[in-house]
Amino acid sequence: MILEEIALRDDTPDDLVFELHAAAMWPEHPYGYSILGTPETLAGISAADLRELHHAGYHRGNCVIAAAGNLSHPQLLDLLEQEGWFAGEVVAAGPAAPAHQPAARGVEQRHEKDTAQTHIVFATDAMPFADPRKFALMVLANVFGGGMSSRLFQRIREELGLAYAVYAFTSFYRGIGSLGTYVGTQPKTAAQAADAIRAEYARLAREGLQGEPLAEAKRQTMGQLVLGLESPTARMYRLAGAPLYGEPYRSLDDMLATIERLTPDEVGQVAAECFDPARQTVVWLGPH
Repeated sequence: MILEEIALRDDTPDDLVFELHAAAMWPEHPYGYSILGTPETLAGISAADLRELHHAGYHRGNCVIAAAGNLSHPQLLDLLEQEGWFAGEVVAAGPAAPAHQPAARGVEQRHEKDTAQTHIVFATDAMPFADPRKFALMVLANVFGGGMSSRLFQRIREELGLAYAVYAFTSFYRGIGSLGTYVGTQPKTAAQAADAIRAEYARLAREGLQGEPLAEAKRQTMGQLVLGLESPTARMYRLAGAPLYGEPYRSLDDMLATIERLTPDEVGQVAAECFDPARQTVVWLGPH
């Protein structure tokens, strides 16, 4: 089954390009490894390996339990006790995760594949989940490529007509984060699209955000945070994320206030650092 998933991934270029990009950014660290593995690594896994992994990681000394919805904390404790969660000896946590390392910056790779489009990912490493500067990066990513009103959408799709899909993304982990851009375009327009994206990177790094554009970006980011927590599942994942990512729990009002207080200087410093075009690692996937 996993071999079929690998084959499906390899036949989906807009998924495959992200795997290739992760490997380019972190060639010798688990951040760059495919979560699916490879046919070679799968062939080397035994049932004993799986049992050892499960025993080392899946126990109450190494787990976070979060719940959201129509229940109270005492009710949750009662349910866990009924399931025997508190019975028996607590097993020590497993081995620590590998230390994070900076990403490879300014690398460019091209991978040939017979596809209808050329798929390009720009990305670099950024601050981790618990770093308060992440809110400035979220605001910048929204302006840059967060929707139909974003700079990338307006410039690459609406003005130049070079792509249907173009967007920016952020990911935050316990030790590090990432910021990036994806575009899928015709092979004959790929170089023009990449140049236009680099120009937008340079403009945002140079100018930052001021005045009404910054205020509008804050409002958009705050609105997305609120909408993203409408479901109990989303609230549950956020509760679990705080201890998993090493950040003290923060209420939604606290996060919204942090975004509202962002100054042009704070946002400009993050823009200059993370949107520098020379810092981006770029991976192309498509026809020769």
